[in-house]
Order: sequence, then C-alpha cells, then structure tokens
Amino acid sequence: MPYTPIVGTLVYVVRDDHVLLVHRNKRDHDQHLGKWNGLGGKVEPFEDLAACARRELREEAALEVTAMSLRGTVSWPGFGPNGEDWLSPVFLVTGFTGEPPAHNNEGDLEWVPLARVLDACSNDPAHRESADLPMWEGDRFFLPLVFDDDPRVFHGVMPYSQGRPTGWTFERW
Repeated sequence: MPYTPIVGTLVYVVRDDHVLLVHRNKRDHDQHLGKWNGLGGKVEPFEDLAACARRELREEAALEVTAMSLRGTVSWPGFGPNGEDWLSPVFLVTGFTGEPPAHNNEGDLEWVPLARVLDACSNDPAHRESADLPMWEGDRFFLPLVFDDDPRVFHGVMPYSQGRPTGWTFERW
C-alpha cells in the first residue's frame, strides 16, 4: 500500500530566547486540545511547503516571515485521530514583522521561554513535569533538534499507535 500522508507544516518562531506557541484550548473536539504546539497547518493545492508555512503564520499569528530555515522533516505514520499518516517539514523562523495577537481560533498564543520548552523535552520525566507545559509526548524527541546549533537538516520517522509514539529514528544531512 502506498504511503499517502496528509502534508502539513510545523513552524517555531523564536524571539529573544522565547518561542511562540499556541495553547490549543478553543475547540472541544481538537485532537491537540490542552497541548502547547508550534504553529502551522495543512498544505493547500499548488502551494509549496515554505509558502504554506508563511501563510499559516500570517493567518494564525499575523506575522510576516523575513527569515526562515528548514530544520527537518518528520513522518508520523498513524498520528491522526483515525490512524491517518502525517508528514511535516519543520521550520524555524528567526525573522518576522508584526506582533501576534493574544489568541487565535485554535487557542491562546504565548511567548514561552526556550529553556522551558527544552525542559519539557527532557529525558527525565520528573524534569518534564516540572516544566508544566503539556505537549505531544513525541515532541521531546525532535524539538531539541529544531533548536540546536547543528546546521544539518534532520529527517525522522515517529510511528504512532493509539495517540502515543511507538518509536523514533532520524538521520541528519
């Protein structure tokens, strides 16, 4: 059977050692309800990946991108609520104009200290809990790669089953 994932972008915006995240707390039936996420969304027909990332930031946070880099890609077989497969480029935005609103139609927007985000990704479960930043369990595997100093792009696969990651492999190029 061919792999035909839903393609969406995932974008992390940084400013002054803070990361813009959305606390998904607006839609009762949101698969991400209660979690803190980067911004982004599904790629539209005839849209390239970078254009999608820029459009989503414009729509979700009123930001115009002036500097963005591809940090990696993640394939999530089985991630969707009905077992759908997802594939996402992960972008890091380091330059932009505009100021995000306090919230959008998905939830509250907040500049979260990068150290707090990385604490939430710690391999020590007690350390993760002390960060008090509910995120997808699998975020702890790839988020450190988004914010590290390695200039190579990572490419990872994170299978999901029943809402939880069952593995993680990646390589860098």
